Amino acid sequence: MATACTLCLGGPSVAHVVLQDGAAAANASYRATFRVGHGCDQQATTALRVTIPAGFNGAQPMPKAGWTVSTKAGPLPVPYESHGKKYLEGVLEISWTANGPENALPAAYYDEFVLRGTTPAKAGPLWFKVLQSCVQGVNDWAEVPASGTSTKGLKSPAALLDVLDVQAAGAHAH
Repeated sequence: MATACTLCLGGPSVAHVVLQDGAAAANASYRATFRVGHGCDQQATTALRVTIPAGFNGAQPMPKAGWTVSTKAGPLPVPYESHGKKYLEGVLEISWTANGPENALPAAYYDEFVLRGTTPAKAGPLWFKVLQSCVQGVNDWAEVPASGTSTKGLKSPAALLDVLDVQAAGAHAH
């Protein structure tokens, strides 16, 4: 079994898996672009699994050339209603897996993995936990601060989306 390799490269300049756009309006369509800035201890990235946080609804992955995308669905921790229909189940996880060594993301390169969905109606921090698997080892980007949004002192912070209370004119967009 692979052992955890948390920030194997050390130092404050090491990139985490982060969202391209770290803020979004509440109850709005959002395109989550996860930036992967390095592998695990110089090992190529072979898979990425994103856990969808409670309240982020209707998650859909974007296919990625050379990678197989899959979803895990199940009962939602917070059911929601959209366009007059109540949803009790939905996507809980989205995974991308390289279709072979030739498609893996080399440790010295960066890439992006994309999904979309609707942000919660209530403003506040939303944390996406990301498991990055490599040829050898993993980076489990899953730490969340006890309070607030500062990731200072966390070795493996989850990706933060700051959901803002913004009054938008008109209905939400898809």
